[in-house]
Amino acid sequence: MLREYAETFLICIIFVLFARCFVCLQSEIPTGSMEDTLLVGDFLLVNRFLYAPTSFDIENRLLPIREIRRGEVIVFKQPQEPEVDYIKRVIGLPGETVEIRRGHVWIDGRRLDEPYVNELYRLKESFGPVEVPAGEYFAMGDHRNKSADSRDWGFVPQAAIKGRAFMILVSTGAPPDPDEPPGKVTLKSLPRKLWNLAFKSRWDRALQPIL
Repeated sequence: MLREYAETFLICIIFVLFARCFVCLQSEIPTGSMEDTLLVGDFLLVNRFLYAPTSFDIENRLLPIREIRRGEVIVFKQPQEPEVDYIKRVIGLPGETVEIRRGHVWIDGRRLDEPYVNELYRLKESFGPVEVPAGEYFAMGDHRNKSADSRDWGFVPQAAIKGRAFMILVSTGAPPDPDEPPGKVTLKSLPRKLWNLAFKSRWDRALQPIL
């Protein structure tokens, strides 16, 4: 009996470590830059394994690892604020030319279809054209009027990308405390987070895939 408990405990530890290494729980969304896809107070699940670098061809064949695709929502370290996790959508891929004409994105001279952008949030601006360097990406928030993104601080290096946000785990209606460090759970913040989870959750958003 003791051995069975020990084996079960060991399996649980291995599972938790695996999940911690490859799928991490992201903190609350702190701003409205990704509305309406993501709302302030959403907690996300992030796949850290999908874009992992590989050394051998057999890894690419056996493991679910692939290149970053346009339209995916990524979590990354913004070069100017490496202590903060940013969440944006991939718009331009390496080698492509990105241009914005009156709020609409054009890739290599073709207008990009963006069903995730609410037309009320589309800033009627012009930008570029700019060519995305090799190994880097052009990222933008879905709420174009609120988002500080590649239009402001440049491209996202692939090495700075931590993973793909693929699911809303839970969502609370209360905004994060601006005095607390983003992405951290502290003894001070834990009671507030538990209270919001119990009494202010938007359960209709729980376990929703991020498209």
